[in-house]
Amino acid sequence: MDGRDVAGLVAAHLPGYEVHTVGRLGAGQDNIAFEVNGELVVRFGKDPDPDRVDREARLLAAVAAISPLPVPEPVFTAPARGCLAYRKLPGRPLLEVPVGPAHTRAIAAALGGLLAALHAAPFHFVGTDNQPLAEWRREAAQCHAAVADRVPAIHRPAVAAFLETAPPDGGYGLAFTHNDLGIEHVLIDPDTWTVTGVIDWGDAAMADPAYDFGLIYRDLGPAALDAALHGYGIEVPGLRERAVFYARCSVFEDLAYGIETGHDRYVDKSVAALSWLFPA
Repeated sequence: MDGRDVAGLVAAHLPGYEVHTVGRLGAGQDNIAFEVNGELVVRFGKDPDPDRVDREARLLAAVAAISPLPVPEPVFTAPARGCLAYRKLPGRPLLEVPVGPAHTRAIAAALGGLLAALHAAPFHFVGTDNQPLAEWRREAAQCHAAVADRVPAIHRPAVAAFLETAPPDGGYGLAFTHNDLGIEHVLIDPDTWTVTGVIDWGDAAMADPAYDFGLIYRDLGPAALDAALHGYGIEVPGLRERAVFYARCSVFEDLAYGIETGHDRYVDKSVAALSWLFPA
């Protein structure tokens, strides 16, 4: 896939639209994205799945109708190519912007309000992602084994204790979730510190609502989790405990991804998170 391929696809689906520039935005674990004319994002799945593209396009339209924060709205799809195109949302990924504590809390509170709307939405047409908590811990141990040498020694006793401790109670209800709410998928305006968009909804599913909060805690810390739960405005037994569990499990996968791809921001944020996930 190169710029000419992208330009041809856009021309085929948007007759009369003139393509002047095509640039590669970047690649994640599942997708490669290009920017067209500075205003369109054209995203391709690394393993094209036409059904998944169709589901995500329908889902984005449904989410846009209930979300208090901006989300991508499809301009066209090319399911056979694993392609979804939407107008670019303003802002920069939070992963790329150093944020102070006060702004972090405000951003997290806004995300908590988003989660309140999502978790109450009757979007049962999406798939279910409900892996047992014991399996989460087993996979965390596998990921940790691959990156153990990058975990500072001061955190290793707490990591070992966590991997040997029984997971929380698994008795919870499922809700509609973003299911991948890492800071790389949260866009902000660095001048006003407001959330300008939440992107990458390809993993959205009926899942444990605590997982969304877990990634906020993993990437932004304890004060952010408090602010997000306050913005959520709903007391759910066990939610915080499971959020902490998911954060601790998922940090090793993010660290492994950063090491494997040479994406230093993933490595840096994961190592930094160990200070609150596994304090000495």
